[in-house]
Amino acid sequence: MSDATDPERITVFSDYVCPFCYLGRHSLAQYQDGRDAELAIDWHPYDLRAGKRNPDGSIDHDVDDGKDEDYYEQARENVRRLQDEYDVEMDLELSRDIDSLNAQLASVRVREEYDYEQWLEFDWAIFEALWTEGRDIGDPDVLADLADETGIDPELVRDAVADDDLRERVRELFDEAREQGITGVPTFAYDGYAARGAVPPEQLRRLVEGV
Repeated sequence: MSDATDPERITVFSDYVCPFCYLGRHSLAQYQDGRDAELAIDWHPYDLRAGKRNPDGSIDHDVDDGKDEDYYEQARENVRRLQDEYDVEMDLELSRDIDSLNAQLASVRVREEYDYEQWLEFDWAIFEALWTEGRDIGDPDVLADLADETGIDPELVRDAVADDDLRERVRELFDEAREQGITGVPTFAYDGYAARGAVPPEQLRRLVEGV
């Protein structure tokens, strides 16, 4: 139950394998740094690979999702432009094969079991492991290592990845995002309004402050 001392929150719909989510989080961090009052993240997972996911949860990379090489080259160009704009270093520009489902399972469990600041550190570690180190964040061993590096029990993360009940709950969170009309990420939502994409800090300020 919240009280008057709780910080304001901005809801962020995102998927770790989306480069624009990583860039958008850097933009949000820049906006947060310029605020006097804390603005916490109410993270909501989103499945960017939903259209290619088999019933057992695996990904069918042969499914035609309508994204050809021209699409991916344009995406790379946009990533490079935003890297320069937000002064973000990235070793990867796109990640087409890595599945983030295990990372999202782990992140949801950590958010439930640890305080906000420790979850946030783990969350950033997942993003950076993929986008600055090129590590496979779908690998439970990688996730356990990230947990250990951020002061989180690695076995909690391993158990989360193997937890069928948690997997079903996270699928329900994915469904909930779509039911709320979220069709792409990142999406930032605040007080009934939303901004989609790796928008600049100034746009996030307008979203939250109305100015």
